[in-house]
Amino acid sequence: MDKPALKNAMKLFAKFGSIKSRSMFGGFGIFCDDTMFVLVVENQLHLRAGKENETLLKQQGLEPYVYKKRGFPVVTKYFAIPEEWWDDEEKLLSEAKYALEVAKRDRAEKNRTSPTRLKDLPNLRLATERMLKKAGITSPADLQQQGAVNAYKALLSAHEKELSLELLWSLEGAITGKHWSVVPPQRRQELLQHLEN
Repeated sequence: MDKPALKNAMKLFAKFGSIKSRSMFGGFGIFCDDTMFVLVVENQLHLRAGKENETLLKQQGLEPYVYKKRGFPVVTKYFAIPEEWWDDEEKLLSEAKYALEVAKRDRAEKNRTSPTRLKDLPNLRLATERMLKKAGITSPADLQQQGAVNAYKALLSAHEKELSLELLWSLEGAITGKHWSVVPPQRRQELLQHLEN
């Protein structure tokens, strides 16, 4: 299936650094290094908004992307760009660069304010927090101390049902402050090797 918006955006934004895409929110997230700043859904480009540029994007008539999670609508911080922006490469690059700066600032701020609850870490939800508590891991500091592999092993011991490897990547991402999908393949291999030992 042809995805021109994704291909074109990745080519265009290569000027910013190392550009990669991953499956996100029913579409594809575009990352510069480890920071997601663009979302492409159904061939529509969406830029990351934050405190600094959300009002400006709304004033230009842009709408945030909304997706369904367990039947409930979730409003994202990604705003759909108008088609005509593709014809003005300078404007698109300028807006995308700003979206990247906003995303990097938000990420840095999030990293500075250390979460006190497990569910507030990247990738973890209330259900995961409960599972970890049942396995004896009650705080972000506990998780950090245990490491992803030991925490995963503790979860395996404490729960009867089978757990996916995605949970292992999620724990690693929670510890390192990133989305599980950007845990590099090399690091995943290392985690698997430790898990098998």
